[in-house]
Amino acid sequence: MGQFIDLTAADGFTFPAYVAEPKGTPKGAVVVVQEIFGVNSHIRNVADGYAAEGYLAVAPATFHRVKQGVELGYTDEDMKAGFGLKTDVEALPEPGVLQDLQAAVDYAGKAGKVGMVGYCWGGLLTWRAAAKVSGLSAAAPYYGGGMTTPEESALEPKVPVLAHFGNNDHWIPLDTIETFEKAHPEVEVHVYDCGHGFNCDQRGSYNAGAAATAKERTLYFFNKHLA
Repeated sequence: MGQFIDLTAADGFTFPAYVAEPKGTPKGAVVVVQEIFGVNSHIRNVADGYAAEGYLAVAPATFHRVKQGVELGYTDEDMKAGFGLKTDVEALPEPGVLQDLQAAVDYAGKAGKVGMVGYCWGGLLTWRAAAKVSGLSAAAPYYGGGMTTPEESALEPKVPVLAHFGNNDHWIPLDTIETFEKAHPEVEVHVYDCGHGFNCDQRGSYNAGAAATAKERTLYFFNKHLA
């Protein structure tokens, strides 16, 4: 079990982050970036899982600039609320929430090399961070909504990237994934036979097989680049 701490971004903004410590000396750090549902029990469980694998895990509250204490579930009402909060954060002046991700990476760096993993909107933020945040050594976006659009695909990552998608994701059409893959041959792309949100065991779209395979690949990727 981890705990929440306060982090401070370069502009002086203070926000909470859930931190899970590994047993013994960390073999690196992983910043876990939330979906549109806040740092809820699922994201905390993901962070705890990376801590169990030996990493210092840090999950920043990326909604905090527009609303504090967000912890949503996965109902239609929660989805609507989460989309609204995401829209509000995306409307912030540059660099917006990326400076909070930078603060999380800076904090995590005390444990060694830092990787980032993000889900849904967090996957998009992870893709952006791979191009714009300093101090990262690897990035693993899961079904990053929007990252296959021409505007986001134009970004050039500065670190190795491992991207996970589902072939039945109604938010991320398969043809856009294929176009993204052609535009970024340096990115390791895996497409699973499932839909959006396949990693989350609290969602109806959860796919245990895809989630296990993606986690195994991500751990191998982080072990390679964070060692």
